[in-house]
Amino acid sequence: MTSHAAHSSGRALQAARLNDDLIVTGEAVALEVRPAAFMLRVAGGLIDATCYVIVLGAISVGILGRLDNQAQTDTLTIVTFACVAVVAPTLVETLTRGRSLGKLATGIRIVRDDGGPIRFRHAFVRALAGLGELWLTAGSVAVVAALLNGRGKRLGDLLAGTYAVRTRGADRTPPPLLMPPELADWARDADIRALPDGLALAARRFLDRTGTLDPASRAELGRRLAARVEPLVAPPPPWGTNPERFLAAVLVARRDREYAVGLRARDALAETTAELRRLPFGVR
Repeated sequence: MTSHAAHSSGRALQAARLNDDLIVTGEAVALEVRPAAFMLRVAGGLIDATCYVIVLGAISVGILGRLDNQAQTDTLTIVTFACVAVVAPTLVETLTRGRSLGKLATGIRIVRDDGGPIRFRHAFVRALAGLGELWLTAGSVAVVAALLNGRGKRLGDLLAGTYAVRTRGADRTPPPLLMPPELADWARDADIRALPDGLALAARRFLDRTGTLDPASRAELGRRLAARVEPLVAPPPPWGTNPERFLAAVLVARRDREYAVGLRARDALAETTAELRRLPFGVR
């Protein structure tokens, strides 16, 4: 293996381990984006809060005229505040995978610390924490936390393991990998949970650059990466499997499983929402 190929692999692994601003998707695609600027987050948050207040406030005003007593009015006020502060942000960020109207307008997105899309748990924790740090304290706690954190995280992000990244103008990602047909059955049952993001990133970058490497360096680097990945996968691939095709199969399986988890979470949320709508609430 030439020194150039060795250095390329070393830089990939070093970036995955040391660069706090490197986002790694489920397919181990590196998106070298920076955390969203503080003022962008503030602007996006204000847009979101305004939208929630206007929409839910208009609905509440329409219902107020039908209420008969103060108790029902108080209940409606509490329900509206809960929807504005917790329910609406949770549903919007879960269904849009971290992109609300305010975030779309400012070109930012909420992602997990490993760069993957957020799910219901992350959105709910962020919204629940926001009840205190955004609404009850007029955003002062969130501002202080964001200014003290290198990634601009507020308390909700720290608890949920998320942060905001700038997506507008980001570099285009490579085309998705395809599953080698001869390894599809093996990959379906293989356990790849132990594969760390850094090693997956190195493998993905290697596969993206195979056409630019010297043939001897390409073969040697492929064998070395496959030798590092194989102990973390069970069962091992069939004997004689090409290292590059083995790496592609592992990354495709990793990507598809994360996507399946996201679909299950979305379906569970939709089912829960449907059940809640059928409950006999006093205020409709």
